[in-house]
Amino acid sequence: MAQLPDGVKLTWLGHATFLLDTGEARILIDPWVQNNPACPDDLKDLGSLDAMLITHAHFDHIGDAVQIAKATSPEVIAIVETATWLGSKGVEKTIDMNKGGTVEVAGVKAHMVHAVHSCGITDGDQILYGGEAAGFVIELADGFKLYHSGDTAVFSDMELIGRLLEPDIALLPIGDHYTMGPRSAAEAVRLLDVKTVVPMHFGTFPVLVGTPEDLRREAGDVDGLEVVDLDPGGTLGG
Repeated sequence: MAQLPDGVKLTWLGHATFLLDTGEARILIDPWVQNNPACPDDLKDLGSLDAMLITHAHFDHIGDAVQIAKATSPEVIAIVETATWLGSKGVEKTIDMNKGGTVEVAGVKAHMVHAVHSCGITDGDQILYGGEAAGFVIELADGFKLYHSGDTAVFSDMELIGRLLEPDIALLPIGDHYTMGPRSAAEAVRLLDVKTVVPMHFGTFPVLVGTPEDLRREAGDVDGLEVVDLDPGGTLGG
């Protein structure tokens, strides 16, 4: 199993929300915390943040972005349309970018990559266009890389992500219905050529039926694969 560098911690806050502590900075990925039924109550007060990465603008990924950004004043990285909307809501430190680009923030490099999903912003009784959904490969100072795919179906160009960016750990949705399920996630593992996977976006709601055990079974042919089955609040590294 790929091991996080010394002093680096990755905590799953449930659903697709993760807190990455590099030892130098604290980075929140997909800020759905206060109303996230899977997030443990004792982790909903996040404390200080240095950066926030947003894969796309559905409520279960961006629901607390404005509140948290105003409270903790991190740099907020999102695709152009979503970043513009956040700015319109009073979020001050937005960095807009697009797929294929790289932004240096909080001591890491955030590479924005493709995802196959929709991206609508719930704003009152409207659903606004939020740009396209994306994923991030987060490159730490020593070159270690984590891939957070965001919500996505499997797509063949995951092979390019694996070839060009070479992630060490992949955070992949397995719940089915709104994202890929275990069978498709197993194919994503093969395309990415990763050996360590943290499943996400499952179990939060009854419709998200995929399980880590399903993924292990579907990817049983992948030699050396480690499926890290975290409970919400669980941490890797440290």
